[in-house]
Amino acid sequence: MGSALPIKPVDSAANAAAASFAGLTAKLDYLSAQDIEQVRLAYRFADEAHLGQLRNNGEPYITHPIAVAAQCAEWKLDAQALMAALLHDALEDCGVTKIELIERFGSPVAELVDGLTKLDKLQFNTREENQAESFRKMLLAMARDVRVILIKLADRSHNMRTLSDVPRSKWNRIASETLEIYAPIAHRLGLNQTYRELQDLSFQHLKPWRYNILKKAVTKARSRRRDLIQKVQKEVEAVFSEADIPVRIAGREKTLYSIYQKMTNKHLSFAQVTDIYGFRVLVPTVIDCYTALGLLHQLYKPVPGKFKDHTAIAKLNGYQSLHTTLVGPSGINIEFQMRTEAMHVVAESGVAAHWLYKVNHPDDTSSERLGTKWLQSLLDIQDETRDAAEFWDHVKVDLFPDAVYVFTPKSQIMALPRGATVVDFAYAIHSNVGDRTMAARINGEQVPLRTELKNGDVVEVITAPVSTPNPAWLSFVRTGRARSKIRHHLKTMAQTESESLGERLLHQALRSEGIEHFPDGDPQYAPLWDKLLRFTGNKTRHELLTDIGLGKRIANIVAKRLLHLLVESGERPDALLLTRERFTAHESPSMGLITLDGSENASVQFAQCCRPIPGDAIVGYLGRGEGLVVHASDCQIAKKLQLKDSERFIGVDWADEPVRPFETGIVVTVTNGKGVLAKVAAALATAEADIIHIDMGQDAAQEASDLRFLLAVRDTAHLEIALRNLRRTQSVLRAERNKSSA
Repeated sequence: MGSALPIKPVDSAANAAAASFAGLTAKLDYLSAQDIEQVRLAYRFADEAHLGQLRNNGEPYITHPIAVAAQCAEWKLDAQALMAALLHDALEDCGVTKIELIERFGSPVAELVDGLTKLDKLQFNTREENQAESFRKMLLAMARDVRVILIKLADRSHNMRTLSDVPRSKWNRIASETLEIYAPIAHRLGLNQTYRELQDLSFQHLKPWRYNILKKAVTKARSRRRDLIQKVQKEVEAVFSEADIPVRIAGREKTLYSIYQKMTNKHLSFAQVTDIYGFRVLVPTVIDCYTALGLLHQLYKPVPGKFKDHTAIAKLNGYQSLHTTLVGPSGINIEFQMRTEAMHVVAESGVAAHWLYKVNHPDDTSSERLGTKWLQSLLDIQDETRDAAEFWDHVKVDLFPDAVYVFTPKSQIMALPRGATVVDFAYAIHSNVGDRTMAARINGEQVPLRTELKNGDVVEVITAPVSTPNPAWLSFVRTGRARSKIRHHLKTMAQTESESLGERLLHQALRSEGIEHFPDGDPQYAPLWDKLLRFTGNKTRHELLTDIGLGKRIANIVAKRLLHLLVESGERPDALLLTRERFTAHESPSMGLITLDGSENASVQFAQCCRPIPGDAIVGYLGRGEGLVVHASDCQIAKKLQLKDSERFIGVDWADEPVRPFETGIVVTVTNGKGVLAKVAAALATAEADIIHIDMGQDAAQEASDLRFLLAVRDTAHLEIALRNLRRTQSVLRAERNKSSA
């Protein structure tokens, strides 16, 4: 990419063939006709953009993008990736702008091309290993879409295949960069075929003399042992045929670079490297892998200590296979790898297996598991470094464009839809975690619960036993699971609290009728409740009590009917209780008044029109279907309701020790000037009154302004302290409580 590498001169007919779209079309049979047409349009655009540009020895430049796209097609990448592969040099070399690409091919393709252009500008110019690791991290970090890395590796592969035609002075730099940067990335992504090819091509150009000597030695050994290998293959096929297991056997030869590395690291001669040859045994199922192992161990003796099970415990880049080394005929060691066809796809194509698998199995969700497994592998930094947390800080890769991958504090990966928030994450872990969520940290920093998650975030949810779902969460959660769990909890909580309130109201109404004992759910009262339910039209006792709590039924009317039924069954009202309730109820809350301490949640609402707080005289209104609404006694709206709907009002009072602060409004008139708001906020902070909301109005240009605050205070005494503090503050002209809802 960028400064593309020249290749050998070819004749004009071959040039035309290499530069045509026809060769690529044959590899696009997995795409729809519409997608192929989109790829064709990208080819035409790239061909026009590079018109007149030649590689160093006369070949049309377009042959390079076509070769890169062909490699991507081998991996079955989608149409967008193939279009980006064809256009990957247009942005840098042809003066085409990103806006032009967006207009012609859409934003996703333009973003891929832009990502590739940015990667191409990175220059690696040091031999230090830690620098190489940093560079690899930088590449992965900059590629927000994994397809960018795949196209880049296809681009590098083609350039390496044509490196022999570049001046030898450049070989060392390009081959070193490939060996230290791109081959390890290919390995980490599980692209084993590309990994091996890049290693061998780099070795060929870094140490041509050693490469050629080793190549000759391997060729000689191969011809000498050809008969032996054929004999082994026939014997193995016969054993599987006898066992009636369908099998595909393929020879596998160690790469020249891996032989060279083994000789160098272990100080061995070529003759001492015994496991040059091997076979891949492809069988239908995982169980067959283990059966194959047993059959082979009966056929040839295994070499002790040379058995590895990567099937039960996959390598971190998703690779799975059973490995065993056996002593074949003439005492030659031969390695066998047993795997299924699906394992083989992952072993050869790694992360690209996601697309390969999806093409062949469009309805199978295991392609997502493949992706998750690969992402989990990114946590391992293999031999270079063990600092997985640091590595992930740099790796921000989108494997699926519609999903986001985040980590739990224990480094487990969780996939969520794009736009998911902390609350979605909490419910994805467990509904109990979601219900108890109080706060959260992302990457160690405290964040609001509505924060959207990004790839690679480490999310920690802080829970509290007293915490419950907030109805406001429904406005920002993205997952259906979170939404349904929140709704279910709120509905259950509202019903439970309304039922409890309804029971208290009915009990109180019965006391007013002179009945002390409340008929509970005891079986002896079942006939009584059945008659009462027929009267009210409710299906169950719970439903009736919930309706009373929600204000859908008037407690006094139900109590009168219940009294009538109790009298029929032989009970009589207590005259003393009747007198006491009717004449002294409002003097003593213990005589049946509903007491409020702020823990009532959904069943009790505090009216927005007057915002009552402990210390205010209050009244309770049973709104139709909205539970108990508490107003201040002097509230104008409450007074109008009393005239119209007096039977719905009940006696309420504050508990001695409310469990939470309550909201109330104040208006502060200030002279405009520098730092006034800060002074007002400081005065409120000194009084320990929390500011919930501020409305500064539109009259900032005038000499004086009204600031409207919504405060959380304990009671009227606490509010008075806050107002007193404000009145003493410089620049404050007036500070009053605001009981209007505005």
